[in-house]
Amino acid sequence: MSTAVGTPQDRPRIAIGRVTQLHVIRSEWTKLWSLRSTRWSLLVAVIGMAGLGIVIAAVQMAHWNSMSPNDRRTFNPVDVSTAGFHFAQLALGVLGVLVISGEYSTGMIRSSFAAVPKRLPVLWAKLLTFGTTALLLMLPSALLAFFVAQAILRQHHVQTTFGSPHVARAVIGSALFLTVVGLLGVAIGALVRNTAGGIATLAGVLFVLPGIAAILPNSWGDTINPYLPNSAGEAITAIHSDPHTLSAWNGFALFCAYTAVATIVAAVLLVRRDA
Repeated sequence: MSTAVGTPQDRPRIAIGRVTQLHVIRSEWTKLWSLRSTRWSLLVAVIGMAGLGIVIAAVQMAHWNSMSPNDRRTFNPVDVSTAGFHFAQLALGVLGVLVISGEYSTGMIRSSFAAVPKRLPVLWAKLLTFGTTALLLMLPSALLAFFVAQAILRQHHVQTTFGSPHVARAVIGSALFLTVVGLLGVAIGALVRNTAGGIATLAGVLFVLPGIAAILPNSWGDTINPYLPNSAGEAITAIHSDPHTLSAWNGFALFCAYTAVATIVAAVLLVRRDA
């Protein structure tokens, strides 16, 4: 009796999933929302962006009659309603760092790179998922803060409208600025690969450098400050450009360029260094 031996063509085939950018994006999306820190940080950012401007508007109107004539004359209804972005940028920036540095601290990054040996798709997926999440949350938060704050300011007739010159750009620009801050955090996290170091670096870039420029002689500070990342990025949120700052879109473009450079450097080092 002869035994039939199956040919390779007859043997059952095991389907092996191909690593695609879409699959990596889905994986990073799952990882992003499975972390408790993500939900808490995003909640803080939303509350800060949507709520702080409303609270400040209410407080300002409660003390309107006691405000000095100069304070009333320089009152900016858009700055008041979008004041929360100063608070939200810290939450989003820190979370951006954690998106990738957290995997280095736990060792999970080895599993990620084992599944995606080329590595760069992991970085692109993290940037895309986190950037999209930040924009989709910050844009409605900024719009909510603006419209509710203007309703509060209406009691003293100091409100503005969304269609007024540069108002839409400033409100939407605050959400764009926060989104890029988050992406910068991801890039810095990939560069430093350490949570504490990444957060310290981000804080230094966004908050310490402007403070150093402020204590320099005026001629030096006025020259340097407009080109610092935070000052350049915040230009898009201003209704009226200061003589010592860049124009709205030029400043934002420079801020995006800083983030792009940090991302490119992170991508190069990500390929060269061991996980």
